[in-house]
This record gives sequence, structure tokens and C-alpha cells, in this order.
Amino acid sequence: METLLEQLGSLMPTGITGSVVRTEGMAAAVAGFPAPVGALAEIERQTGEPLLTEVIGFRDQLTLLYPFGEMSGVRHGNRARLVRTSRSLAVGDALLGRIVDAQGNPIDGLPSPTLGHRAELRRRPPAAVDRPRIDSPISTGVRAIDGMLTCGVGQRLGVFSGSGVGKSVTLGMMARYTSADVNVIGLIGERGREVNEFVARDLGPDGLRRSVVVVATSDEPALTRVQSALTATAIAEYFRDQGRSVLLMMDSLTRFAMAQREIGLAAGEPPTTKGYPPSVFTLLPRLVERTGRSDRGSITAIYSVLVEGDDPNEPISDAVRGLIDGHVVLSRRLASKGHYPAVDVLPSISRLMTEVAAPPHLDAAGEVRELLSAYQEHEDLISIGAYRPGSNSAVDAALALQGDLDAFFRQAMTEPGSVALAQQQLTQLAEKSRALRQVARAPANAAPQPR
Repeated sequence: METLLEQLGSLMPTGITGSVVRTEGMAAAVAGFPAPVGALAEIERQTGEPLLTEVIGFRDQLTLLYPFGEMSGVRHGNRARLVRTSRSLAVGDALLGRIVDAQGNPIDGLPSPTLGHRAELRRRPPAAVDRPRIDSPISTGVRAIDGMLTCGVGQRLGVFSGSGVGKSVTLGMMARYTSADVNVIGLIGERGREVNEFVARDLGPDGLRRSVVVVATSDEPALTRVQSALTATAIAEYFRDQGRSVLLMMDSLTRFAMAQREIGLAAGEPPTTKGYPPSVFTLLPRLVERTGRSDRGSITAIYSVLVEGDDPNEPISDAVRGLIDGHVVLSRRLASKGHYPAVDVLPSISRLMTEVAAPPHLDAAGEVRELLSAYQEHEDLISIGAYRPGSNSAVDAALALQGDLDAFFRQAMTEPGSVALAQQQLTQLAEKSRALRQVARAPANAAPQPR
């Protein structure tokens, strides 16, 4: 009842109307329309259905409305009408196994589900002092991540890569093999062709059965792409409030930022770095901070970040790294060798691995990371045959275990994984490494002492 009273208190009369004066890019400027930012409005057209829009700002005493569809058919003098000021979404367990659009409507051709709950589209994050500590691991199903970059229940992790390096396949493996109760997957700005491919090939029937997929393709308006990210987060919050462990995957956070850039520029914001207006860097933390643990359940968030031009320091990548609890780098160099998933362990990090992984696991991961680092530092010498065996015990062990390391980090799409299994295999690798390095040091230690 208290929630209902709060919603009623935030409502405004919907009898407010105005008229279209002009268009400004993709936005319509409406006179005599005192609706608040974020409200929904309709613009009546002479032909076709009214155009649904959202209030994005004000300019020269005019209200700017950004459309959820095509502006065709809108002309000077068309009437705009306020529809709703409070934004919410129908949610419920019947969403599991369904594919929905940015408004939460099913688009998979199946009957509409019966949903008995409402969730706010723009909800405040949990208070910082009310968040429980993250102290237990979650299995992502990807061996390289579970073993070397162990993620905690309620952690926020970024998957950084350029285009065509295997983000979607990696996310599909996570959705299929994760230990979470529910998956919520936001496909933002994806090519229309890739949606069915992801659902049928990467996610599969088993993964879809416990998932909700929210779709906004690249041809849809910027407002729809932004709302799809908010919708996916609101659905994940509903399941978290039911006491479940939720894995939220968003592909990609970069396209969400690009969509907000379009809206911000249309609202008259000044462009800053690479044309991104300030609202982008305000909205990103508001979205990301809504995930995490609460006193009821948890949302473990995996955000893919499209690294433009393979530059890891471009503005969105740099901003997101400061907001999340770790990052996984997918390497084009590994992908070009047919090495999948193309996880580059050395530049990747999980900031909470020391909190959620057992000491033996951390020791084994440290040993393997040392092998990878030593090999990378001497790779040029090794490739031209200039490295002299015996110069460095870590390099010698890495060369001897090259096949075992490659087998550990490669993983087929159909091969399930878990933290326990990754730890077991990683421990075996570390034991082999220590044995080889001990043997390499033995001759020097056993040399006869001079009399």
C-alpha cells in the first residue's frame, strides 16, 4: 500500500496538451506543454497511430520530445498529449523463457504472459551501507574466468573487446553454465540477424529456460536502446527482490552510451570527449550501481564493452573500468589464432578474487599467472630461437607446460565449467610447474662444495 501511495503521489494530471512548433534533429519541440523530464507523451498524426515520445528537456520555452519510433507524419501544429509521468514495468516469473522488447512486451510469437507485479523503470540503487559484503564465488562456466579471474556473487564485471572477438559466444557460455538461478540478458543495439543466432546457438534451450532476453536492435531509436538497458535492470531487480541469485548480462554498455549520446545532443547538451555529453557519464554509474547484493538476493552483472578501434583507453572503456569490480579482456591476437574463448589473462583482473577464492586456489592462480608473464616477456627471444634453456626456471616451466596451459584456457562452447573444476585443474597445473622448477634448481643446489 505504501508503494502504491508513493506512485500516486508522483503522478500528474494527464490532461496536459501542447502543439508541435518545429523539429530539431530527431526531436520535436512542443509549445505550451509543461510536462516533466522523463514523462511519456503522444504526438497525434493525421495518418497512422499516435507517436509515443519521452520528454528529454527544454529549450527556448519549448518542451523537447524524443520519439520511440519514426518521426514521419509529424507536422507543425500536431497536438501532443501527456500520457504518463510515472514509469513502471509489468514483471513476474512468467517472463522466464521469454524474449521481450524495451517496453517488456513479448516479441517471440508466444501468448502474452500473465504478470502480477510492477517494477520501477528508474529505481534508486540500494544504499551503500545496506549492501552485504561479497564473500562467495559464482561459477560463470568459462574456465579461464572461474580459474584465474574468479567472480563473486553480486560482483560487477566488464568484458572488454573489439568487434568480432567472441563476446557473444562467451556471454552465451556464461548464460548456459552459470550457477545463478536466473539470467537476464540485454541485447542492446545488436544486429537483427544476431538475435536469433544468440538465442538458438549461444544460449540454447537450456539457457533460455531460465532466462529473460530483452532486445533492442541497432535500427531502433536511441530512446528504445536506452530503455532496453533500464528494462533489463528492472527485471533483474525484481528477481533479486524475490531472494534469487541473478546473472545480468548486457551486450553492450557501449551501445547504451552511444544511444544516450544521441539523446543528449538532441537535448542541447555540449559534446565533450569524442562527442559524448555529460549525461552519458552521469547515467552510467546510475545504471551500474543498481546491481550487486542486497539483503534479499543478488545481481551479478556482466557488461560487455565494445572497445572502439581496439583502444582500451577510449572514453567509455575508461569510465566503465572505474565503475566495476574487474575487467576481462578478450584479445584479437588470441582470436586470430583460433583460441576461444579469447581471454587475455594478464591484462585482466577480478578485484574481488582475493575475497571469494580459497588460499590454495589463489596460490595456484598466482603460479600460472607467473608462467604466462614469464613466457610473454621472453616471447620474442623464444620465437627467433635466441632463448637459452636454463636461463629462467619460469620460462622453462612455461615452455614445458605449453600444451597443458593451452588446453586449460581453450574451451569448447559445449563444454561446461565451474569454479570447483577450474580450481582442481589449475592446482594440477601449478603442481606440475613447481615440480619442474624445483628440478631446474636442483643441480645448482646439489653442486659439491669446495674443500
